[in-house]
Amino acid sequence: MLALEKFKDDKERKILACKYKNEVKPLNMEVDSLEDVVPIDLTKRDGRRVYQRGLLYIMGMAFNRVYPKAYLTVNCQLSNSIFCNVDNMKVTYEMINNIKKEMIEIVNSDLPIKKIDMTKEEAEKFYEREKTLRGILQLDNKYKDEVSLYFCEDYYNYFYGVMPISTGYIKLFDIVKYHDGFLLRYPDKKTPYKLDKYKETKKLLRTLEEYEDIYRILNINTIYKLNKKIEEGKSKELILLAEALHEKKISDIADKIVKRKGIKIILIAGPSSSGKTTFAQRLGIQLKLNGIKPLTISVDNYFVEREDTPRDENGQYDFERLDSIDLELFNDHLSRLLKGEEVELPTFDFKTGHKVYNGEKMRMRNNEVLVIEGIHCLNDKLTAAIPSEQKYKIYISALTVLNIDYYNRISTTDTRLIRRLVRDNNFRGYKALHTLENWDMVNKGEESYIYPFQEDADSMFNTSLLYEISVLKKYALPILKEIDNTHPEYSEAQSLCELLKYFDDIDDKYVPRNSLLREFIGGSIFDV
Repeated sequence: MLALEKFKDDKERKILACKYKNEVKPLNMEVDSLEDVVPIDLTKRDGRRVYQRGLLYIMGMAFNRVYPKAYLTVNCQLSNSIFCNVDNMKVTYEMINNIKKEMIEIVNSDLPIKKIDMTKEEAEKFYEREKTLRGILQLDNKYKDEVSLYFCEDYYNYFYGVMPISTGYIKLFDIVKYHDGFLLRYPDKKTPYKLDKYKETKKLLRTLEEYEDIYRILNINTIYKLNKKIEEGKSKELILLAEALHEKKISDIADKIVKRKGIKIILIAGPSSSGKTTFAQRLGIQLKLNGIKPLTISVDNYFVEREDTPRDENGQYDFERLDSIDLELFNDHLSRLLKGEEVELPTFDFKTGHKVYNGEKMRMRNNEVLVIEGIHCLNDKLTAAIPSEQKYKIYISALTVLNIDYYNRISTTDTRLIRRLVRDNNFRGYKALHTLENWDMVNKGEESYIYPFQEDADSMFNTSLLYEISVLKKYALPILKEIDNTHPEYSEAQSLCELLKYFDDIDDKYVPRNSLLREFIGGSIFDV
């Protein structure tokens, strides 16, 4: 029987795919028992991925019909939207209107989307005949025995992961002209059945475009091109270029801080596994070159007493909320330090849940600045007593700009998750299963306390490295393979494994000791 039979009452097509034995599967999959079939809709991460793939597929099909010579590139995710470009044509309002009409027609036609598997020998003949690059990277993947493409009428394309079984499942979307490209918009997980107003993220887009431009110049914007460079023996050159870009950007931020007279506090925030610790160290070196000495204060030492800690909806202590911090004491200490007074700093004892004072004192001199890193650092309420002209806020994240191919982007969240899996296993004694079990909770905190303030940053720094997954692969694959299909996290582990297998390996001996990547694989000079 088909899994779809379990959802025959789903007239509005809200169920996009299903889980069967903890694997994500299409609705037309043959199953032994409907009892083991679990629905996946837009409120689930897997459901949003399926919806986005279906939406991109329909968009590509519409362009193929209306502008068959267009070279499309799926660039990045922006506020429940995917930003895309047409490399060889000017994007106009007329073009977008024509594409939108065609997409609506394709959706209303409810056309079946079928997955076709070919042997590599069959695929080679297919690619030779069709003169296409869609999904061609599968031929070089030594872990794959077959090549798969999704067909809908006479259109075909490759997509990494499960797709909707027909175009009729993608009912809610919009496509709008934006800058030199367009946005493909889809619902938010909190409001899955309506399109919310688009929230501008101009600074984030500008940061992403800076890196994309550089990678295009290097002619490395897809895994296929990255692997070719590795095969040509150019791994060391890739690493040197990526690290040089990081150093240049960090130096630029330090220069901006110096030029803005009166800055006394530097605030750094970013989601998990962005590399905040190493970034702060390297920024400190650049500041010292400019005659400024950085002093570090940890927000974690200013938690309220345990009995005053707020609780979440499940009654558990919520250490990520702003009111879990003793804001009055924190701001008092900052204000006194900026006046040149001496302050005795607390240390928070997490076992007892209380602040203790061990005689650690601090006083700021004229050539010194405070560097503070934490989840709430972009929120002015954290440092409400400090005038804005004395603060410089920096947002950092691993904003991935490398794509699998021109239609399949690599999620920034997946890149950070791979980093965290490796770091947790190497230095915190956590197995991959533990990291995956807690990942949703981590994301929830980021969505509540970091992302809403990212556009308030004075500078943004992209910590992603072009070559990093090729290095992280050997660490991540074995620990992910330990997770079997008895765990709900199995589907996520399998998805990450399949992604990692597309990357050729790079030996970590070439990674510089001051690299941000060393924070996750070990051997950082800052740990000595």
